[in-house]
Amino acid sequence: MTEPPSSLQHALSDRYRLERELGEGGMAVVYLAHDLRHDRKVAIKVLKPELAAVLGAERFVKEIRTTAALQHPHILPLFDSGNADGFLFYVMPFVEGESLRAKLERETQLGVNDAMVIACEVADALDYAHRHGVIHRDIKPENILLHDGQALVADFGIALAASKAGKSRMTETSMSLGTPSSPKRSGTRATAPARRPRPSRR
Repeated sequence: MTEPPSSLQHALSDRYRLERELGEGGMAVVYLAHDLRHDRKVAIKVLKPELAAVLGAERFVKEIRTTAALQHPHILPLFDSGNADGFLFYVMPFVEGESLRAKLERETQLGVNDAMVIACEVADALDYAHRHGVIHRDIKPENILLHDGQALVADFGIALAASKAGKSRMTETSMSLGTPSSPKRSGTRATAPARRPRPSRR
């Protein structure tokens, strides 16, 4: 992991102290930081320059305002967001747990009960978001965090707000908000229950 850029550290120095990089995806880089005002650890996601250029600061703030209003026990909340010297960012709780991807890589296959619980909690979170006009568009094991035995859907920060954006889409350019990837097997296997043969009618 690389050290946070000095320009980013300077831009956020009045509110956060960046400690180290936690990970990088196709759309953003995530840093562990210390919230100076509230004396707590947080995760700061900083959009990559190419995505920031496509989205634009005004549109980013507009969409963040919508997604920040989501309050659900299985949705990772947003603490803060903004534009710091051209860096578009949003702040989330630092979850001391693991992603579903990490769990799948460690255990290879989930038990049926665990898989059902996680699926139901994620579905409940998505149903809530959809009813409030927000579409995630990038659901994958990396964006499902496991904490204290519960699933948390993360990365709603750059979701499209259907009720705000209407038919507009980030695919106006070559960049998509969703992470482009070919379908991959998650490591779990769901076996459909055998159907009982129907009695023949004579």
